[in-house]
Amino acid sequence: MAIIKEEEEETEPQPQSSKKKIPPPKPRKPKSQPQSQSSPFSFFFYFTLSLSLIILYFLFFSSSLSSQDYKSWFLSLPTSVRHHYNNGRTVKVQPLPNHSPIELFTIQEPSPSPSPSTVSENILIVHGFGLSSYSYRHVLHSLASKGVRALAIDLPGNGFSDKSMEVTVEGINGVLGRFWYVYSEIKEKGVFWAFDQMVETGQIPYEEILARMSKRKVSKPIDLGPQEMGKVLGQVIDSLGLAPLHLLLHDSALGFTAPWISENSHLVRSVTLVDPVSSTSGALPICVLEYPVVREVVLGFSLAFAKIVNMCCSKRIRVADADAQRLLLKGRDGEKAVVAIGKKLNYSFDIAEWGGSENLKTVPMQVLWSSGWSKEWSDEGNRVARALPRAKFVTHSGGRWPQEDAPDEIAEKISEFILSLPKSVRKVEEEPIPEHIQKMFDEAKSGDHDHIQHHDHDHHIDAHVHGAEYMDAYGLGEGHHHGL
Repeated sequence: MAIIKEEEEETEPQPQSSKKKIPPPKPRKPKSQPQSQSSPFSFFFYFTLSLSLIILYFLFFSSSLSSQDYKSWFLSLPTSVRHHYNNGRTVKVQPLPNHSPIELFTIQEPSPSPSPSTVSENILIVHGFGLSSYSYRHVLHSLASKGVRALAIDLPGNGFSDKSMEVTVEGINGVLGRFWYVYSEIKEKGVFWAFDQMVETGQIPYEEILARMSKRKVSKPIDLGPQEMGKVLGQVIDSLGLAPLHLLLHDSALGFTAPWISENSHLVRSVTLVDPVSSTSGALPICVLEYPVVREVVLGFSLAFAKIVNMCCSKRIRVADADAQRLLLKGRDGEKAVVAIGKKLNYSFDIAEWGGSENLKTVPMQVLWSSGWSKEWSDEGNRVARALPRAKFVTHSGGRWPQEDAPDEIAEKISEFILSLPKSVRKVEEEPIPEHIQKMFDEAKSGDHDHIQHHDHDHHIDAHVHGAEYMDAYGLGEGHHHGL
């Protein structure tokens, strides 16, 4: 029995010693906890840092593009765009009374008719958001071939029209504003300008800098609203002698010109609306031009801009044509002006109230609408048709930029509508004779009377002939021309 007990005592401690040899897993847990807490912090830190560097890069990249002079920008344009500019002309308009006039680009497609008198109807094309007159070049050509005098304009901030204007500002707000002003001074006058002034005068040009900071002229993007755009439209029509005329309004153009049309309906023969919008800025989303990083990607790469246009505006536009529009849009800070103007649109504009106003009851209207763009856009077209019951509603096969997709089809429907109306009657008004010319005219008459009293008949004839030639040099009278 004693032997058995000793064997049991020897076997019992073995499992106890085996249990003590198992390593405890507890010390590993506290080491893994700080690693899991620090990894999200480091990720967001590097992500924020990378995003900030990308934004700074695009900001400086955009500033270098905006500093490009007009000549370099113009020479970078495709040949067709430069040819379009050479065929047009600029007129000066003044939408704001206390500011300098701005230059507006206009173009007229020459009529193939040998006699300009056979062209009886004038039509002015007003483009939509983010576009220019270049986009309507094929529509202009097709309309002119049908005997219509077709013109188009670049609204302020678009195309070849002025995209910025000088304004006088007083003072500088904040430290950032002062820093930016010092940067602009260095950029304009050079890094060593202040040092040169110190060497010449012996003092820092502090007073000169303060004087320049207190009141100075700066260039800012044009930001005109519907009232100012209406003034621009009226001044262009008056300076080119287009009234009475037909208007073609595309995309967001209705929102900018609707107030002027209501107030000057007696000058408008008809209105054609091509895929008009009232609740948004236009087919081209304003967000792609508003946010810096997105804007630089879209305007910096032709394929990116073409992709946006294909998705939102036109499915059949060529890459070359989209790229031409991209270059016109970003030149001379044009995208900033377009965004500023787009934000001035009246997004609460009621097309039904406008179309049913008393002033427009006698103005013929036509609506051209895309039939195959999307179901949502077709529903919007039905809503516009109900809002304008007196308008002629016609569909087309193009997209929301049909001037690129189906220009001949659009021109055919427009000319058919215009030529079906009674012919326009224009009043020819004689231009008044300037006051100083009238004064010289009166003095010449009185001089002739004195010659009659104090000179003989031969001298009277010589004086009369000389007076007639003098007046003819200013385009007055119908005097005879004599050789020397």
